[in-house]
Amino acid sequence: MTSKASNFSDLIQRVAASCLLHPLAASRHENRAGVEEDGSKSESESEAEFKSEEEEEEAAEEKEKYKEWWEGTKEEARIEKMMEMERVMKEVFEAVSSMKRAYSTLQQAHCPWDPEKIRVADVAVVGELKRLAVLRERFRRSSYNGSRGGGRSGGVVGVREVVAPYEAAVEELKREVKVREVEVENLKDKLRNVATLTTATTTTTVTNGKKGRSHSHSLSKKKLSCTLQPQGAVAPTSELFETTMSQVREASKSFTSLLLSHMRSAHWDIAAAVRSIEAATTATDSITFTNNTSSAIASHHAKYALESYISRKIFQGFDHETFYMDGSLSSLLNPDQFRRDCFTQYRDMKAMDPSELLGILPTCHFGKFCSKRYLSIVHPKMEESLFGDLEQRRQVLAGNHPRSQFYVEFLQLAKAVWLLHLLAFSLDPAPSQFEASRGAELHPQYMESVVKFSNGRVPAGQIVGFPVSPGFKLGNGSVIKARVYLVSRT
Repeated sequence: MTSKASNFSDLIQRVAASCLLHPLAASRHENRAGVEEDGSKSESESEAEFKSEEEEEEAAEEKEKYKEWWEGTKEEARIEKMMEMERVMKEVFEAVSSMKRAYSTLQQAHCPWDPEKIRVADVAVVGELKRLAVLRERFRRSSYNGSRGGGRSGGVVGVREVVAPYEAAVEELKREVKVREVEVENLKDKLRNVATLTTATTTTTVTNGKKGRSHSHSLSKKKLSCTLQPQGAVAPTSELFETTMSQVREASKSFTSLLLSHMRSAHWDIAAAVRSIEAATTATDSITFTNNTSSAIASHHAKYALESYISRKIFQGFDHETFYMDGSLSSLLNPDQFRRDCFTQYRDMKAMDPSELLGILPTCHFGKFCSKRYLSIVHPKMEESLFGDLEQRRQVLAGNHPRSQFYVEFLQLAKAVWLLHLLAFSLDPAPSQFEASRGAELHPQYMESVVKFSNGRVPAGQIVGFPVSPGFKLGNGSVIKARVYLVSRT
C-alpha cells in the first residue's frame, strides 16, 4: 500500500514537471519572439535546455504513436474511444477522491489510536488502490498505445503488487487458524477425558478376584514382549495389565526412595521405623515410631519395608470397583458396559498429567482416591517431622492437591495404581489379587525376592519376612509374582 501511494505521488510530480517543461504552444511562440537582439535567450528557452534527450525521444515516439492511431481509426471508433476514456478518467478522479478521503480517515484514526477505525480505513485505501489499478488496465487496453509491449502485463503486475502483501497476510492468518484449530481439538479431547472421569468413575468395574492367597501356574514368559505393548491399545489384554503393573512397581520404588531420603534428612531412626513397619504387618495398620534400635531386618533394607507399608496402603480396597469409596454396584447391573467404560477411562487418562487433571477437577473420583491414600500413608506426625508443618495436609483436607515435589511424586504412584485398577475391571475374567503372608514358605511359582542373591539362587531356609507388593493371577493363566522380603528361618 505504501509503495503504491509513493508511485501515485511520483506520478503527480512527473505531471507537474511535464507541465513546467512543456508550456502551451502559444506561450512558447511568444517566448521565442521575445528573444533579445544581443542573442540572449528567453526564460522558456532556458528551461527547455534542461530537457534530456531521453524525454525528447519519448515525446516524439508518443506523438508518432498518437498520429498513427488517430489516422488509422475511423471517426465513429474515435468518438467511442474518446467517450470510453472520458468515463475512465471520471472514474479515476472519483477513485482518487475516495482514496484521499480514506487516507485522511486512516491518519485521523492514529491520533487518538483506534485499531478498528485503522483497520476499516486501511481496507478502504487498499480497495481504492485496487480500483485505480483496474482502471489503469482498462485504459491501457482501450487506448491507442494499448498494443505497446508490457502494457497489459504492467497492469497485471500493478494489481499483484497491491494484492501480494495482503495475500501473504491471509496465508499467515490461515496458518494461525490451523494452529488454533489443533489447540482447540486438544482442549476438546482433554475436556472429554475429564467428563469421562467424572461420570464413568461412578460406574467402575467389579472384580471377581478376592483378596487372599491362591496357587497358580508358572509366570508367562511374555513379560518382555508385554513391555512393547503399543500405548494405543484397542482392547484390554493380560499383557497390557502386566506392563501397567511394572509401571506401578517403578512408581512405588521412586516414591519410596523420595520418602526415605526425606526421613534421613529429618534424622529419623530408620531401624526403629523398619521395626514398626514389620510389627504392623502382623498386628495393626498403624505405625508406632519408637526409639528402640534392635530389628530383625537390616537397616540398609529399610526401603523394602517402607515400600511394603506404602503398597499395603495404596492397594487397600483394590478388589472393589471404587476402592470402597462408595457403595456402587454398577458392575453388577451391567458388567459388559462397565468393562467398556473402564477401558475407555484407562485410554483417556493414560497420557494425562495427574497434576493437570486434578487442577481442573480436584474432587473427581481419582482426586478423592489420591486424597484418601495420601492421608493414609503420610499421617500428621510424619508430615510435620519431614516438612516442619502440616501445610500439605491442610490443602488435601480442603479438597486441593499441592504442587510440591513430594506430592507430585505421590500422584504418579496413585495414577499408576488407578490405571491398573481400571484395567483389572476391564478384563474378563478379572485378575485375582494375592499376597504372601509373613512367615510363609517361598513358592517360586508365585513369589520373587526383592533382594538379589549373589549366585542367583535363594539359599535354603528362607521364609517371607514381609510382603512388599501383591501379585495377580490373570485370566490367561499367567501370574504376576508377589514381591517378598526374605529372612532366614533361624
